[in-house]
Amino acid sequence: MADRVYPAAKPNPPPAMANGGGGGATGSFPAPKPQMYQRPIYRPQAPAKRRRGRSCRCSFCCCFCWALLVVILLALVAAVAGGAFYLIYRPHRPSFTVSSVKLAALNLSSSATAPVLTDSIQLTVTARNPNKKVVYVYDDFSFSAATAANAVPLGDAIAPGFTHEAGNTTVFTATIAANALSVDPTAAGSDIKKSGTFSVAIDAETRAGVKVGSLRTKKIGIQVHCEGIKVTPPPPPPKPVKGKNGTALDAAPSPATSDTTAATATVSTAAHSCKVRVRVKIWKWTF
Repeated sequence: MADRVYPAAKPNPPPAMANGGGGGATGSFPAPKPQMYQRPIYRPQAPAKRRRGRSCRCSFCCCFCWALLVVILLALVAAVAGGAFYLIYRPHRPSFTVSSVKLAALNLSSSATAPVLTDSIQLTVTARNPNKKVVYVYDDFSFSAATAANAVPLGDAIAPGFTHEAGNTTVFTATIAANALSVDPTAAGSDIKKSGTFSVAIDAETRAGVKVGSLRTKKIGIQVHCEGIKVTPPPPPPKPVKGKNGTALDAAPSPATSDTTAATATVSTAAHSCKVRVRVKIWKWTF
């Protein structure tokens, strides 16, 4: 008979039997799905607060960018419109000239502690509009005068406004007066002279608008400053001379020893050009 060949060792038992040993516990292979180990999938989530902060910042950046873009566009449109207006109409500022000045009255009390001033300054102003198509509309003018050295006030006045047509020259007058105005004794004694000339500065403020055809702009502040104007006080009135029996004789001229000087005054006919400045008010500041 042929010899049979048997395996040298027994085959390995199934894993379940090998792990269970002989304890009688049996397991099935492969293991059921509920018993299999499944690794959880990690899904990170951003915190809710952090996501809200990012959205707020993005919204703020978008609003800021749009606002900046709108401002730039408006500035560009205004620049283009201003350039076109200048090229078409060629606007120029009006000019003001003080044609004549007359110090009609001057009275400065001789008090060393609290002197008072009473005076009257009559002036003639010439306004010219050099534009061909631009019309200026002025409100009332507010005039004030002061000495050039120490700015001692000499009074103020109001002149009515007017419409300044294109290419027109308008002459108007104003009387600057002060009645018993308290002044600084040192500055007044140094600047105001009862005989001889002294320099004064005259300022005028108003509001002016521009009219071109049917288009009108809002009125803005205008300041006119005139300096280097010399005025001469009128000569003092002569004192009456009394005779021996008390009768009044013909008046004789006398030196300026009285506090009051009110007679024929010297008129300054030299024209003095004035500087015109635009005053723009932004919130609380005026430029």
